Amino acid sequence: MARGPWDPAHVRASWRTEPFQPPPAAARAADVAIAELRRRGSPSHDGWAARLVSYDAHPDRLALELQPVRWALRLLGEDAAQSLSAICVVRAADGRWLAGRRAQWLATWAGRWALGAGGSVEVDENPADTMVRELQEEWSVAPERLTVEALVGRDSGVVLMIGMAWLPDGATVTPDAEHDEYAWWPARPERWPPEADAPLRLLAGTLSAS
Repeated sequence: MARGPWDPAHVRASWRTEPFQPPPAAARAADVAIAELRRRGSPSHDGWAARLVSYDAHPDRLALELQPVRWALRLLGEDAAQSLSAICVVRAADGRWLAGRRAQWLATWAGRWALGAGGSVEVDENPADTMVRELQEEWSVAPERLTVEALVGRDSGVVLMIGMAWLPDGATVTPDAEHDEYAWWPARPERWPPEADAPLRLLAGTLSAS
């Protein structure tokens, strides 16, 4: 959709006040999806998050128009209503990549390895700030520097805002309950272990080339 990098200070977010109203069929499907999460013991709960209405990308700035949206719509496989998630890929000062295996109870990517931190954007929040918040919540660490790298649309209708954070030299991470294992993968993705799947390798290759 759009490619940076952008300085977080040059990412602007404006919010519509009225929430997005999904079609009745989508609302019913979201009811089913959130009930299934509860059935399998997930503490995930419905609420308000963000959807991307429009964007205006320039080499030096990114403007986003956002709108409150029901969180559970992002669980739909085909029509997630442009629900927005912020993904913050994390690297150590020496270039290694922080990877964590997501716990089985999570709503999305359960049991799979992911890079860094990520989550939904809260109402009235700037997605660049979401990245910093998620990094603190999931790994108890703050970035030394951060760039916003791209907006990516998925076939499901979810939109990802992807950033890359570099940690200070000697920084120590502490995983939260959303991760049941973590590792520092080598700076060169071709040296990654087998659990690093193709989408993660593609993402790392794209970010390394920026």
